[in-house]
Amino acid sequence: MSRAKKSGIGPAYIAGFKWALERDYQMMIEMDADLSHRPRYIPKFLEAIKDCDVVIGSRWIPGGGIANWSWPRVVLSRLANIYSRLVLGVDIKDLTGGFTGYRRAVLENIDLGGIHSDGYCFQIEMKYRSFNRGYRLKEVPIQFPDRKAGKSKISRRIVFEALFKVWLLKFTVPRRK
Repeated sequence: MSRAKKSGIGPAYIAGFKWALERDYQMMIEMDADLSHRPRYIPKFLEAIKDCDVVIGSRWIPGGGIANWSWPRVVLSRLANIYSRLVLGVDIKDLTGGFTGYRRAVLENIDLGGIHSDGYCFQIEMKYRSFNRGYRLKEVPIQFPDRKAGKSKISRRIVFEALFKVWLLKFTVPRRK
């Protein structure tokens, strides 16, 4: 899929999800295109999805980890996850991670059109919407190395969006009836 212009990671993933839903795929996995999310974990995702609805590749559970990250990046990621988990009341250790598998039903029922987050917050919102709709989420450990080329697109805007948006999510994302 090619898009005419860049408009952020959230809209890119949503466009990809919609493309897959139009083609009757039953499971979708989001991962970084630079392969810092290692494809070797896909068989673990396929096995785990048999017992849940959303599989999260987690850096912050036993067996998971990061490699060659700067200490500011480690601190930012850890704090973002702790903060989001506390505000939202969700016991997921890696809410900000971007290596996630979804069953088709989840993507059909969490209102993709209502998602306007980007960056870390997109990852948080997708997981929170899934959780709030009553879907079963499961974390599987992954090792996540720092990128070898290019640079992070994290910005102050994305950090501030996440700080405030999690509160907005807490009070506006509908719960399963």
